[in-house]
Amino acid sequence: MYKVNEIFETIQGEGNYTGTPSIFLRLQGCPVGCSWCDTKHTWDIHPDLLIQLGETTQKKADSDHWANTDAKGIVELFRERGYRARHVVITGGEPCMYDLNPLCELLHQQGFSTQIETSGTFEILAPDSTWVTVSPKVNMKGGYPVLTSCLERANEIKHPVAMEKHVEELKELLQNINTSGKYIYLQPISQKAKATKLAIEACMANNWRLSVQVHKYLGIN
Repeated sequence: MYKVNEIFETIQGEGNYTGTPSIFLRLQGCPVGCSWCDTKHTWDIHPDLLIQLGETTQKKADSDHWANTDAKGIVELFRERGYRARHVVITGGEPCMYDLNPLCELLHQQGFSTQIETSGTFEILAPDSTWVTVSPKVNMKGGYPVLTSCLERANEIKHPVAMEKHVEELKELLQNINTSGKYIYLQPISQKAKATKLAIEACMANNWRLSVQVHKYLGIN
């Protein structure tokens, strides 16, 4: 069973799939505790805030209400809502708190591609064909370490940066893995001018890529 915070259709605004029509499936629950998190409403799972799955597609504002469903229920809801996108982004919260194999496998059977956005602090339970985006969260309040196994599994590593120490954190993480074939992105936190300048300079110096959260510049979800 999966605890779903919200489901919506939009354009992927980050990383390798930027510009791709996507269905976002946001799962509830995350103990990592990132100070700059923009989805803090997904952190806690309150039993008294349980709603029907269909209501997760009707949210007009951030809410910590959630629905409980299985993979079949999620796919059926996609069909009921008439979603046209064929790429599904599973995010959170921290989606890797869940075994995502049953969900991803069913989505693949129905012709969808899948992508997971994770902090890299929980083992990734998903098919090999699922695209994995690890946005490593280092020394966060929750005290969870970034797992080497997650970095090794990642197709892309997308690191949020605001200060030079964040660039150094990424360099240290990359020392422990083989980056051949992986896409490495820096993403300025909150689109701040100083963070953006730092990210651009670091990308140029290290031959990394820049991810700029296009959806926030466009003013869409």
